[in-house]
Amino acid sequence: MSVSGMSCDGCERNVESAVTNLEGVSRVEADHEGDAGEDDVTEDDLHAAIREAGYEVPGTA
Repeated sequence: MSVSGMSCDGCERNVESAVTNLEGVSRVEADHEGDAGEDDVTEDDLHAAIREAGYEVPGTA
């Protein structure tokens, strides 16, 4: 999944922190030069957590 707005290692940590707080998530790896990873969580929950961290997920509302 792509996440727009990440431009540095700090952004990666912000997204990882937001997504790790979701129930059912055991591990997250975000890469500001690539994609964010996900583990056993709904896509809607993942998108919401990323948006709440201040980033956009292209192609979603």
